[in-house]
Amino acid sequence: MLSFPRGARLLPSELDRERDYVSTLYERLDTLKNEARERLLATRRETVGGNHQSRSERDAYARLYEDTLAQLSEVDDRLAFGRLELEEPDETTSPRSLTAVHGAPSGDYRYIGRIGLRDPDHHPILLDWRVPGASAFYQATAATPMGARARRHLTLEGRTVTRIEDEVFDAALLDRGDAQLQGEGALMAALTAQRTGRMTDIVATIQGEQDRIIRSALDGILVVQGGPGTGKTAVALHRAAYLLYSHRERLRGSGVLVVGPSRSFLRYIEQVLPSLGESGVVLSSVGGLYPGVEATTDDAPDVAALKGASRMADLLRRAVRSRQIPPTEPATVDIDGERLVVQPQLVVDAMKRAQDRGKPHNEGRVTFNKNALAALTRQLVAQLRTRGTTIDDADVLVLREDIRQSYDVRVLLNTAWLPLTPQKLLEDLYARPNWLRSITPQWTDEERALLRRERGSAMTISDVPLLDEAAELLGEFDVAVDAGERARKQQQKRDIENAERAIENMQVEGMVSASDIAGNFAERAASMTTAERAAGDRTWAFGHVVVDEAQELSPMQWRLLARRCPLRSFTVVGDIAQASSPASADSWDRALQSLLGRRRQAASSETGPWRLEELTVNYRTPSQIVEYAERVARESGLRITASRSVRASEWPVREVQAGDDAREAVVEAVALDRGIDAVGTLAVIAPEALVEGLAGALEERFPGDVALGTSSLTAPISVLSPATSKGLEFDSVVVVGPRQIRELSSRGNASLYVAMTRPTQRLTVVEVA
Repeated sequence: MLSFPRGARLLPSELDRERDYVSTLYERLDTLKNEARERLLATRRETVGGNHQSRSERDAYARLYEDTLAQLSEVDDRLAFGRLELEEPDETTSPRSLTAVHGAPSGDYRYIGRIGLRDPDHHPILLDWRVPGASAFYQATAATPMGARARRHLTLEGRTVTRIEDEVFDAALLDRGDAQLQGEGALMAALTAQRTGRMTDIVATIQGEQDRIIRSALDGILVVQGGPGTGKTAVALHRAAYLLYSHRERLRGSGVLVVGPSRSFLRYIEQVLPSLGESGVVLSSVGGLYPGVEATTDDAPDVAALKGASRMADLLRRAVRSRQIPPTEPATVDIDGERLVVQPQLVVDAMKRAQDRGKPHNEGRVTFNKNALAALTRQLVAQLRTRGTTIDDADVLVLREDIRQSYDVRVLLNTAWLPLTPQKLLEDLYARPNWLRSITPQWTDEERALLRRERGSAMTISDVPLLDEAAELLGEFDVAVDAGERARKQQQKRDIENAERAIENMQVEGMVSASDIAGNFAERAASMTTAERAAGDRTWAFGHVVVDEAQELSPMQWRLLARRCPLRSFTVVGDIAQASSPASADSWDRALQSLLGRRRQAASSETGPWRLEELTVNYRTPSQIVEYAERVARESGLRITASRSVRASEWPVREVQAGDDAREAVVEAVALDRGIDAVGTLAVIAPEALVEGLAGALEERFPGDVALGTSSLTAPISVLSPATSKGLEFDSVVVVGPRQIRELSSRGNASLYVAMTRPTQRLTVVEVA
């Protein structure tokens, strides 16, 4: 690739041309916004008939315009960020429009932006970054130009182009005479920019190796392995946006689920996908994947490790089966004055027939009750007939109802097979030690004691996959509710069919989801998006799942995610070396066992069920910090994924020795760093036991600037534990007590490695005696 000397001046006319063209893009964007707004208002004022079809179509139009307005508003910032100059005219651009703006007699240009735009004559004037024609913007090199002569990066402030930067692949362009600005690269500018406490997209600076991964096939399990700072999270989120755009027909009704390690992490990334024009993605932590439960705290490491182990699935199966208890003695029941002796075998036979159907516990109970009631009815009819009573078909129905309403019969059947909720099953498992002992004969007393917990205790993050597993084994609790749910889903299906017809009539296929529109029909009591419906439905099957910090997941958590995506279409992102949770695996092959089940094969197999991509370039962390953190990790025996940093910073890693009380040393270290940069974000990462005290000391010195934990990631100073810092980044980091962090758990070395690789500029390490 050829480049111009640093500092070369830009001809004013060239910058003006880009400003003029970008202005036309914003004018077109504003026109489309106004059109959508006017159509939305007109649609809302529209009077329709009283039938369901008319109201459905009216609401379909309204929802389309609402979604269009939301998308066009989100992409306003940095609408266009790049341009390709092509060797040959390209049918995906509009040479007439571009030449008119640029005033150039020749040359074919392809502008790249967050969304695609067309002029009033339907000529493309801006290409969506996800279309195949935009891939050269990210992947072209001098050796493989992909039909491009040059690539230009546009830097905008507001709606104004303030700088352009060119990379030239065709030497002939150097003789053209219109010099180009060559300063700090767009990538380096983005990397050195101050952090704000919120992750921003990298759509303008995606690198070739990242773009190839983003655009890889939808089907199967893609594992993206990379060390800290290699852009794994950014790649995962941009891949989600790319898949939603490129496979909208397949994913529009099922959606995409993005799973992160914590609620703070989700707040950190929540702006990225809307800025890329996608707002229908479900973002969730593992603690939020069971409807109605939002677990934010976890058990002690040894308890979490036990709850996360795959043998918990076997325990829950035994626990459910043990609640199906056949009687051992005959029982006498009263049926409207008639006494009937019920032998245990009658109940056993009814139970066996229900169990053979293989239904979940609560649904199987319905079958059990029907079988038992039928057998009891036959026994009662036979008993009455032996006394000479005449019984016809109408009498049989009356007798069956008498049996069903008999208190004694209800007690008998409920004792044998009682309905259960997942919460009740788990609470009983934790609070009834004798029952737990009876179903865990191979466990030790110490292991059983780890599960001991009083009823009413809050559910933890490690409980969530157990609740989900139990729900799968139990099925619906209330049959009437189940029937109502089926009716609701049938109505939803009809709504979707109406929405699809409306979309077809409007000729906007691929621009909006019929299921999204159906969620906003007038018949619904409340407006719900696809994401909202999916988040509230435990049985929802997503079309694709993105898992960030995936190395932290336990086998039980993987089993939960497998149920969320039966097609096994996953993007799995992480770094095994950073695994710090007690139930995490030490290899991807082991980690994915619960996801793959019996289909597990070696990763090296060309036909294997998962494929591996590696990111080896560190874009976030300066080289001196990378070298320091990797050296400490290796000395601790941690196997890491080595990476190459693209830059160095001017500040070496500082080491500070503190006494028994680290607060004074930490406050001074923070004060020194704030003297260097009083605007950027700084994190103090310390063992959990020190976090609160350090936050108090820092608040005294820097009143109003300190946030404890993840209460405000936009605060100038955040005080965090290593666990809560995972996945986040800050301009500067002060790591407190490396030795104490190592001793936190068996994965303490990984926690320290995570903490040391959060900064983008400066790292200070405070050793505590």
